[in-house]
Amino acid sequence: MRYEGVLTKMKTELQKEVEYYMVFESDFLNVNQILNKRISINFLRYQCMNCGLEKKVFAQGFCYDCYTSIPQAGDWIMNPEMSKAHLDEEDRDLEYEKQVQLKPHIVYLANSSNVKVGVTRKTQVPTRWIDQGAHEAIEIVEVPNRYLAGITEVALKAHVADKTNWRKMLTNDIKDLDLAEEREKLKQFIPEEAMQYFLADNKETEIHFPVLQYPEKVKTLNLSKAPFYEGVLKGIKGQYLLFEDGTVFNVRSHEGFVVELSIL
Repeated sequence: MRYEGVLTKMKTELQKEVEYYMVFESDFLNVNQILNKRISINFLRYQCMNCGLEKKVFAQGFCYDCYTSIPQAGDWIMNPEMSKAHLDEEDRDLEYEKQVQLKPHIVYLANSSNVKVGVTRKTQVPTRWIDQGAHEAIEIVEVPNRYLAGITEVALKAHVADKTNWRKMLTNDIKDLDLAEEREKLKQFIPEEAMQYFLADNKETEIHFPVLQYPEKVKTLNLSKAPFYEGVLKGIKGQYLLFEDGTVFNVRSHEGFVVELSIL
């Protein structure tokens, strides 16, 4: 069986174990169904996810020209505290920025390798946690815009990590914690403007990933350096495919890569 198309972030469904789907232009693949099968990935060319041209991907699936101009790649995406739509101030496209920034946002704690604080739109719960490979997560505040979420994250990351140790996450070097207890410890550091949005009674979400075998050590597959790979798929966690030989492939970091994927 063969699939060809531009890679995008895998779609997910929170079930007993997370269900993963690779979606191509005219087809899709339930990735869970090919666990324990030998697959090959062959990099064919780039395709910018915005303009559609065959131009080298610079970041987030976009070519350099698009990345530096389109609102979907503004600085406020990675740094929510830089959001200005609530002030009616434009960064790149005020209408787009209002659509995204002036929606309910969640500041959360997620535990994938260590406890980290993060921000996501409410509509992206629990997708965001799955994408990070978190086995447990809990909401801290639900605020009406991205700016308030951003300043809350900035205040809290002085006291808790804001990055995942992806190697520990992929080798399953994890520990379970009482995230409600961790949230309570951080409550005192929430900015005054966001304190009214604190979620005192929100319960922890547990997430289970379809992994048959975790690697002891990880080797990263980068298609721009090694355009062909073949191996037996042993698991899916976060946005990574885990292979029998310890190779891990981050699908999301290869958005905009056109590949041929074969199930052998």
